[in-house]
Amino acid sequence: MFRLITGIAGPSGFGSASTAEQVTQGIDATNLTVLITGGGSGIGFETARVLALRNAHVIIAARNIESANEAKQLILKDNKTARLDVLKLDLASLKSVKAFADNFIALNLPLNILINNAGIMFCPYQLSEDRMEMQFATNHLGHFYLTKLLLDKMKETAKSSGIEGRIINLTSVAHLHTYDEGIQFDKINEETSYSDTKAYGQSKLANMLHANELSRRLQAEGANITVNSVHPGLITTNLYRHSSIFIKCLKYLTYILWKNVRQGAATTCYVALHPALKGVSGKYFVDCNEFEPGTFATDKDLAKRLWDFSNKFVDAA
Repeated sequence: MFRLITGIAGPSGFGSASTAEQVTQGIDATNLTVLITGGGSGIGFETARVLALRNAHVIIAARNIESANEAKQLILKDNKTARLDVLKLDLASLKSVKAFADNFIALNLPLNILINNAGIMFCPYQLSEDRMEMQFATNHLGHFYLTKLLLDKMKETAKSSGIEGRIINLTSVAHLHTYDEGIQFDKINEETSYSDTKAYGQSKLANMLHANELSRRLQAEGANITVNSVHPGLITTNLYRHSSIFIKCLKYLTYILWKNVRQGAATTCYVALHPALKGVSGKYFVDCNEFEPGTFATDKDLAKRLWDFSNKFVDAA
């Protein structure tokens, strides 16, 4: 907590006060193609901007194409040589995820880095078009399916280029605040027991379990791809638009702990690009430093069960 408040750097040399530009200073990403979901706003936009600044070819996947194209123009205004493309993706729809993956693969581009950034938070109870609780559908299943569909492309890129591939799942400290069983598989769509905050925590726990299980599988097959989870910190973005009055009051009272967007994108950019993390996989990062996650997040049996549950759902859709 002291380090969070003061911004004092950790073992990596960076801390909560570090910005995305600072943690990527001097890194040339010219040979990298990066796909980021939700790159049209908030920390996703800042991540896209900084990665483009470091010369990566950035693909912004977004539900709101108009907003994403406006974001692209904002980046190009200050960085006229930025390589940016925008493609439509609605993570709450598995049909949209499949169409996006098909469209991306048809472009015949390499894929070095996949950043599963987009998300929704504290939403009222609702089901997705695939009949899944919306926060779980958007935050976890959409990204799970997207990663599955693009994994062969990432393996192919890593093998042909000799450059390590990296997958980053954005999670949250909220993974500690979930349902009693961690993931309530048997009651995933139950409205009577629904809690907007616990459902969010459940989805963020799922992001971590997905990353850990995928990391384990890729290491077992010797693939040159790492998978890690990052908590960006508490950041003022429109992600909190569904927050209760209590959460908004808590936010006001804890203002000293909150980051700006440039600081919020730092950990993602650090894990995506920094050479110090070569070969590091299956880890959880906070403020650009490795951090110990909650007990559920390290449960290998829970991760395997989630993997099987998710595969079965997306394959049936």
